[in-house]
Amino acid sequence: MKIAIIGAGFGGMAAAYDLRRAGHQVIIFESADYVGGLASGFKEPHWDWSVEKFYHHWFQSDKSMLSLIHELGWDDKVVFPRPYTVLLHNGKWYPFDSILKVLLFPGLGFGLDKIRFGFVGAYLRLTNNWKALEKNTAHEWMPKYAGREVYRKMWEPLLIGKFGPYYKQVNMAWMWARLKARTTRLGTFEGGFQNFANMFAKKLRDSGVEIRLRAMVKSIKREPDKGLVIEAGEKEAFDKVLITASPNLMTKLCPDLPENYLKGLLELKSMGAVVMVVSLKRQLSEQGYYWFNLPKEEGYPFLALVEHTNFVSPEHFGGDHIVYAGDYLETGHEYFSMSDEQLLEQFTPAFKKFNPAFEKDWVKKVWVFKTNYAQPVPLLDHSKNIPAIQTPIEGLYFASMSQVYPWDRGTNFAVEIGRRAAKMMLSEAAERAK
Repeated sequence: MKIAIIGAGFGGMAAAYDLRRAGHQVIIFESADYVGGLASGFKEPHWDWSVEKFYHHWFQSDKSMLSLIHELGWDDKVVFPRPYTVLLHNGKWYPFDSILKVLLFPGLGFGLDKIRFGFVGAYLRLTNNWKALEKNTAHEWMPKYAGREVYRKMWEPLLIGKFGPYYKQVNMAWMWARLKARTTRLGTFEGGFQNFANMFAKKLRDSGVEIRLRAMVKSIKREPDKGLVIEAGEKEAFDKVLITASPNLMTKLCPDLPENYLKGLLELKSMGAVVMVVSLKRQLSEQGYYWFNLPKEEGYPFLALVEHTNFVSPEHFGGDHIVYAGDYLETGHEYFSMSDEQLLEQFTPAFKKFNPAFEKDWVKKVWVFKTNYAQPVPLLDHSKNIPAIQTPIEGLYFASMSQVYPWDRGTNFAVEIGRRAAKMMLSEAAERAK
């Protein structure tokens, strides 16, 4: 078969890997001039490693990603440092990255609240019945079972930060998945995620996969006697096509999809993201903290501050200290229209809250990255809203972050759904060949 894949992110490349190994001709169309999608990175001339545009890491429970790396023979290139995550309480930062540290966190109070927190945490980690949980919002379920005060101090700020105006509508299965799948140790790839993407792309090319960069697909239509025809400058016919883009882009590429399928795609809600990456002359968190969880009610102009070089040594970046300041936002938010300089003026005054000695002349360089599609919003009974991977158009498949539910977004689940789509494509082809 001749197969096209739209998007050279981790999911698209993982699908290409399996399809090519099965003996099929595979061509990947990527509109950007690089591979890696939302996990791609950038690199200064004096850096040995790249830095992700949108902060990324792996968990030790990320079986799909780590299994793929194992198949590729690159286990020795995965590192799992132990960075420190902290949470704010009464103006002071407290470690919040192990069961013991969580139980010692003063924001949980004492007595019944702490006991309820422990029982709820244990239940959510042990249960697999997430479909029952998706019938309740986290805003209703958490106060009822974990306690109002614990919810107000811990979980409500997380929901507000992630989902903004939708936070009261997010279902409890999302919270379950977040607690179920995450580990305290965080992993990365030697050289950065872009290094992995580049190595993976080379592996694919060496196996015969064609990756076309700067290839903007305009439309995909099924034509009689030709199959699926992709228009990307010129028209080209394929037996099967897998799209790994956002639901919104899917609707634009495939206007011939049935109305009910298109309607389902358009009704899916999501949040965008704005991330400012800064290289500093000096370390910002002198305590060596990596991830600061920031409640919006405290007045910070962003959701999270992440000091990347408290996770990966600044030696890999020529001694530069790399800091992320990012937020999930609705696409109409003013941050999307701000220039890099305006965002720097908006964000850097808050850096003094992490280190009173911070001065603006610590800043060496600034990069800002924005995307309209970063965080799907799972509402009540969301499993009923998930678009089918195999679309109503024969030979056309769709695999995106919107379909990894109940799991949260991330490269691990991009790989999982990409390989799942490839398996469906191969299975369907085998059935037709009988």
